[in-house]
Amino acid sequence: MASEKSRALVIRVIDFSETSCVVTLFSEDFGKISALAKGARRLKGPFESALDLLSLCRIVFLRKSSDALHLLTEAKLERRFRAAARNLPRLYAGYYVAELLRSLTDEGDPHSELFQIANDFLLSLDSESEWRADLFRFELNALRLLGHLPMLDACVGCGKCIENRNRVAFGQLAGGVLCSQCRIGQHQVVSVSGEVIATMRRYTEQHASAQQAAPLTPRVAGEMRGVLSRYLCHLLGHQPRMHQWLDGQTHKHQ
Repeated sequence: MASEKSRALVIRVIDFSETSCVVTLFSEDFGKISALAKGARRLKGPFESALDLLSLCRIVFLRKSSDALHLLTEAKLERRFRAAARNLPRLYAGYYVAELLRSLTDEGDPHSELFQIANDFLLSLDSESEWRADLFRFELNALRLLGHLPMLDACVGCGKCIENRNRVAFGQLAGGVLCSQCRIGQHQVVSVSGEVIATMRRYTEQHASAQQAAPLTPRVAGEMRGVLSRYLCHLLGHQPRMHQWLDGQTHKHQ
């Protein structure tokens, strides 16, 4: 069995026995991996309490063939997720990122850039940043990197350029904006403000940064949350557990 090394975020921990657990990790080099961590639940186990949810670790694991669990042999803590000490909304935002990484990615499919933006967002939750805008940016860029970003510049049906009008038709099932002709007969179409579409485009520009983004108004944030939440529900085939909490947080102050 080959020994592999990588940095990884802990995105799920499930008790397996009195002394061991099964961990799901989103690694920088190998993508999502599931591994058995023998002895991880012992007070003086081999992992030195590194396998806390959302922590950043350096891991060593033995790769197993077929669909068997990999064997985690080492995990050294680089950074513990401490947003819970600041406030619960930041903690739940971290939980939501872990949920998206589990739901949107496939086992053993590397996405180093997605690892980086997830790690950057979790780090920002421990800072003074406006996490709600950062979360929108993470969601949209995760969709872009995984090939699921809705079409925002041109009609998803015919490819016609969509002008930035006051209101734009957005097809949840179609996967993007629609012109007046292509929206006919489409199901799950919502009317979205041009400002929301423009903000979504800006957040997915590769060179955009948090400092360049204008502050989100409660109206834009609320409408964008609705669009993204419904789109992700259609994409995943179920409602993420944290969506109900996110909907309640959109209009609240930091």
